[in-house]
Amino acid sequence: MTRSAQNPAKISVIIAAHTFDRCEELTQAVASAHGQQPPPYEVVVAVDNNPDLYEWVCKKLPDVVAVDHRGRRGAGSTRNAGVRAAYGSILAFLDDDAIARPHWLANLTAPLVRENVVGVGGHVEPVWLGGVPKWLPDEFLFVVGASYRGMPKTAAPIRNVWSENMAVRRADFWKVDGFREGFGKTGLESTACDDTDLCIRMAAATGGIWWYEPSAQIGHIVPPRRGTPRFFLQRCYTEGKGKADMIAVLGSSQKLRDERRHATHTLPLGALRELWRAISHLEFAAVQRAAAIAAGLGAASLGYALRRARHICLSRG
Repeated sequence: MTRSAQNPAKISVIIAAHTFDRCEELTQAVASAHGQQPPPYEVVVAVDNNPDLYEWVCKKLPDVVAVDHRGRRGAGSTRNAGVRAAYGSILAFLDDDAIARPHWLANLTAPLVRENVVGVGGHVEPVWLGGVPKWLPDEFLFVVGASYRGMPKTAAPIRNVWSENMAVRRADFWKVDGFREGFGKTGLESTACDDTDLCIRMAAATGGIWWYEPSAQIGHIVPPRRGTPRFFLQRCYTEGKGKADMIAVLGSSQKLRDERRHATHTLPLGALRELWRAISHLEFAAVQRAAAIAAGLGAASLGYALRRARHICLSRG
């Protein structure tokens, strides 16, 4: 592979991969990372326990650093393996089904010149392969890994960002031993919020803040199966479970202030907005979006309550 000499900061882009189903998307993600100006020092593709995919990456993507991760399964563990193989002093994370837009890397890493900024996250735009679901409210775009209504509209401090569009200093990343392994996404299952957990731990360890930089934009590919009500409810339910898991390891429900504000302020306002549109514009899709807000909140609350009860029972022996 080749390493760029044009980026004196030595920025490594880390991409985790696990399945042949995303080979085309992975190729696009790698190309979009290499196409940044200035380009990154290197692009690292870490493959999660899939020797055949690793061999494919070595043959088809010779301009990347390929990592054959054979340790604990999961996106967090695989990203950690990618970081261990990287040389960069700054780490930028991109998903294997994401496409970095022009100027993404420069805009994402620029705020790191400020010492009080421990990490940066950017804007994620959904790229719908099956058409935009008219029933899906913007407040719930997080279920498909996209920026949602309720997030800051301009550059601002934020509690956490997503690992699909994140930049950190290598030294700060290892102060907390990177992503918590065995905690988070494995394959298509996601029962814990490992990126939120990482952000909270890094902020506590360094005393720094996370920064949201909307000009650092990526497109996140959303296949048709993720634009269905069934996926929506399943994802809301697992999101609630994940928050309960996060509280179990971090030990304080105060970490959920952002979620509570979203549930008690942003979502009710969204439901009222959609109901008004339904009445004033006779728009049936607005009725669907209002119903989806109620159903999504209910599914997330149920997932959280059941998982939290389980953790309490286990802690009491």
